[in-house]
Amino acid sequence: MPEISVIIPTHARPGRLRALASALAGQGLDASAYEVLVGVDGADEVSERAAREGWARGGGLVVRSFSKRGQAAVRNELIREARGGLLVFLNDDMVPERGFLAAHARAHEEARAHPALGSRPVVVVGASPWVVGERDRLFDRLVRETSMVFFHDQMSGADPWRDWGFRHAWLLNLSAPAAAVREAGGLTVFPSTYGYEDDELAYRLRERFGSPVLYRAGAVAGHDHRYEPREYLEREFRLGYAALGFARTAPACAREMFKRDVGSEEERAYSASYVERERAGAARAMGPFESLAGMPADAIPASGSAHGRELVGLLYQQHLGLKRWMWRAGLLAAHAGEAITQTRWPDV
Repeated sequence: MPEISVIIPTHARPGRLRALASALAGQGLDASAYEVLVGVDGADEVSERAAREGWARGGGLVVRSFSKRGQAAVRNELIREARGGLLVFLNDDMVPERGFLAAHARAHEEARAHPALGSRPVVVVGASPWVVGERDRLFDRLVRETSMVFFHDQMSGADPWRDWGFRHAWLLNLSAPAAAVREAGGLTVFPSTYGYEDDELAYRLRERFGSPVLYRAGAVAGHDHRYEPREYLEREFRLGYAALGFARTAPACAREMFKRDVGSEEERAYSASYVERERAGAARAMGPFESLAGMPADAIPASGSAHGRELVGLLYQQHLGLKRWMWRAGLLAAHAGEAITQTRWPDV
């Protein structure tokens, strides 16, 4: 039986999936120590072939295709099939470094030996540095050097035994004991299939077992996903939209996440007022925000200098109003019962 099962949902990104499978095949572990389970979300022979081409070795790879159902549902199917005692979750756009799986396994071994944790299972989040493109842009720097998407800028260098809490559990690079995940019920499939299922799983693991969320910088998998400004804002809109179904399905977790009931009539009314009141400001911020993708990364000093860090911090603060507007617009659309697609863009 393998010690580790790697769980990967994928949809229409065969090139990245091929690179991921190749990186996992080259981990340097004994072939019997781990298995890789790929779930194709929607029939796609190109993706199935890409996974096998990247793996390019004997057994240990399982590829399954499912009708389109979303990442959480696909992951649940793979969890049921996984044989390893440790589950390592990855997105299909990750590029693990050699030793990545060993680092995750070692983190759980160290946790089991830690006197303050005892027998409690832990959730381990690895480092997911953004892959730098050939033409590095100021917008790319802003994404990778701040907390726009994740919070690795805050987590690096901190106490390794700090519990970061369920809000910092991201399935793009995360591991947890298989028995604990199954006993907790696996992932919840929310009405909107984008966002929050990783946080909510970590929340249930905390409630059931007292599981902390630990960060391990040595479990490195590069994140090969270059955001464009509008794609980033669409992500915020979809997170706002998904928040309503999240709050109605897992109310206790959502209330702790948002510090309020986003499903209430009061929140709907506040969102409507906020979106209308701040629309003009969001419209003014849109042009300067999008222009960051047209500026080279060295348009401001490197973040190794105090001046560079200060300027990056100012750019981050300046975009927050637009980010919040998009999230509120998404929540308001969900309250109104509007349909959402991957390309939904609100009228600013």
